[in-house]
Amino acid sequence: LAGGIILGVALWLRHDSQTTNILYLQLGEKQAPNTFYVGIYILIAVGAVMMFVGFLGCYGAIQESQCLLGTFFTCLVILFACEVAAGIWGFVNKDQIAKDVKQFYDQALQQTLMGESDSNNAKAVVKTFHETLDCCGSDIVTATFTPVWREDLCRKDSLKSFFENANCHKKIDELFSGKLYLIGIAAVVVAVIMIFEMILSMVLCCGIRNSSVY
Repeated sequence: LAGGIILGVALWLRHDSQTTNILYLQLGEKQAPNTFYVGIYILIAVGAVMMFVGFLGCYGAIQESQCLLGTFFTCLVILFACEVAAGIWGFVNKDQIAKDVKQFYDQALQQTLMGESDSNNAKAVVKTFHETLDCCGSDIVTATFTPVWREDLCRKDSLKSFFENANCHKKIDELFSGKLYLIGIAAVVVAVIMIFEMILSMVLCCGIRNSSVY
């Protein structure tokens, strides 16, 4: 059940409309940074394997098989190591992910405002950011004031959004910090469940061994 829940949360994060709209963008030959998906793919793999391993543990307990319970324990240790790795990765990259996406947006915005050769593609990228995140402009003052008056880039009430500090840098930070927070919670929950399962499997193995001796 825990594996199914983790898998469901991971798939929801993977196919969330806001992140997919942004991370599938392409500026010329440059793809939007999608490092964010690494943690989600780890969760998907862990959730799927947990479902299989959980079945293995239940079957081993019913059959009172030390071999199956030992395999169950070994798989749990491996999954726990993966969870720790995912947690460390998330902690190390939590700021870098948003930073890379903001740089990608700033590059597209600059190309659009400067009217460079591939500005048509850059303009589409910028508009996707604005429509998806309901924002306009960046933290850079010169880059923020310019698009506020460009109705082809921002919403008609973008001036109001600007004064409400709804710039795209802030929205990008909010988007990815929220998603990474969910990934962190899922990782902690899975780790706690795994520790409990490892203890339980050791107790069952000892019980089966003692019963076989007597």
